[in-house]
Amino acid sequence: MTTEDILAQLIAFPTVSADSNLPLIDWVEDFLHARGFTVHRVMDSTGQKAGLFAALGPSGPGGVMLSAHSDVVPVTGQDWTRDPFRLTREGNQLFGRGTTDMKGFLAAMLHLADRAAGQTLTEPLKLAISYDEEVGCRGIAQMMPHLEETIGLPRLCIVGEPTGMAIAHGHKGKAAYRATCHGEAGHSAMAPRFSNALHLGADLVRALRDVQADLSATGPQDQGFATPCSTIHVGKMWGGTALNIVPDLCTLEFEVRHLATDPLDRIEQRIRDAAHHIVDAAGPSARIAITQENLYPGLSLPPTHPAIAAVSAWLNEAPLMKVDYGTEAGHFDLAGVPTLVCGPGHMDQGHTADEFITTDQLAACDAMLARVLNTLQDMYPKMQ
Repeated sequence: MTTEDILAQLIAFPTVSADSNLPLIDWVEDFLHARGFTVHRVMDSTGQKAGLFAALGPSGPGGVMLSAHSDVVPVTGQDWTRDPFRLTREGNQLFGRGTTDMKGFLAAMLHLADRAAGQTLTEPLKLAISYDEEVGCRGIAQMMPHLEETIGLPRLCIVGEPTGMAIAHGHKGKAAYRATCHGEAGHSAMAPRFSNALHLGADLVRALRDVQADLSATGPQDQGFATPCSTIHVGKMWGGTALNIVPDLCTLEFEVRHLATDPLDRIEQRIRDAAHHIVDAAGPSARIAITQENLYPGLSLPPTHPAIAAVSAWLNEAPLMKVDYGTEAGHFDLAGVPTLVCGPGHMDQGHTADEFITTDQLAACDAMLARVLNTLQDMYPKMQ
């Protein structure tokens, strides 16, 4: 099977994050078993989703890991002109949900697995296929505790998010928060007597914007990113029941994306201090509770790291870059596995109507992975 053939199979599984990915996982697990891989399934707590760790070659630690997520973003509300869950080829463009983000790389992984079957490897080829990446890298966080006990930690990991086959050695970490603002309900005719929860929320938004302005002006900067500073973003705010009732509840959801040189706890403490001052000024009936809902670590590998030299050799000196979006790479890096982000396609083609990837990008990825296989067969000491 070619990479395009495999991609057509993968696109046909509508693995939107809100739904089960088990039919795709079943298909991939059978595919890998048939090619001699040892495969370990990791279920989520609902039993409706699963990820896979798989390995071919010598057992234990070492080798190279290729990592992809199986889930895709929804198509609802998007103006598709083609069936999003059927691969459509037009010239050198392959259309379908997930072609770029990131079933293109997953297809290339499985094509490499097909080529590696029956080969003698001096170091193992390892694969990680996760779920719920598109909703905050939740799946890989649940899978990581099982990696070492199943197939062992690899020496190097490549997360194949779309970089145009450039090498990304850094991205920001992200934390998501929910702030619940508690006020006091009352008749709007006497509004000044009560603590308005929506006003508390608005004051908190203002405080978050002030922290953001300070991060932009005086915080650590990294010109490797399109947005060189840590950022704060409020994505949702709601509250109130009727116009003539002072609202006693308001909820905000916001996120912090932070540079590796700008510790998250420092930013979080500034936000909590601001919330404390807002409550103090509002009176005894006011309260703001802030909870962290999700977290994934950033990635920051030095340009001189040997892993970059190894991947550069497989790509004939591809350019180095950093990406503004988050990936699962930070979780592997946090576990002590040197990890880089490199994959086919470009992120500006992902998450859109008529998402596509080009055949030349898939070919470039196949060429890189062929060199990975050669390394695992003959030249692994050069990675040391």
